[in-house]
Amino acid sequence: MIEVTRVVDAPPSAVFGVLADGWTYSGWVVGSAHIRDVEAPWPAVGARLHHSVGVWPLQLEDTTVVLAVTPGESLRMEAQGWPFGTAEVEVTLTPHGGGTLVRMGERALRGPGKLLPEAVQAVFLRPRNRESLARLAALAEGRARKTTEP
Repeated sequence: MIEVTRVVDAPPSAVFGVLADGWTYSGWVVGSAHIRDVEAPWPAVGARLHHSVGVWPLQLEDTTVVLAVTPGESLRMEAQGWPFGTAEVEVTLTPHGGGTLVRMGERALRGPGKLLPEAVQAVFLRPRNRESLARLAALAEGRARKTTEP
């Protein structure tokens, strides 16, 4: 599994709030362009969100399904991203001072991506997932400020 981490200046509840809002997925997941639908009760196990990947007009319609969730602590998903394949993505949240240590791990499950050695996958996934965590941090920190301001 290829992992990246980031300390977010927001409590785990604010970070999980972003994860639990499927409509924000394209706002923090690099490569996701548009959310078409979020099945209730996202992020319960088995719930799906339907999204487009890529840039217009070359977008593909895919889905992400929740495999496991511990509210406020972790979310494990299976994300489709054809033509690259399917990946398991896990985001875990750990209190860290007044903020949250966010760990994001990803591994290829099926498709062409699985054929690449992990070291080669890491060349592509680490920068993308670091940017995804930066976007997640911005959304969570914004939520946290919004709830503490008068």
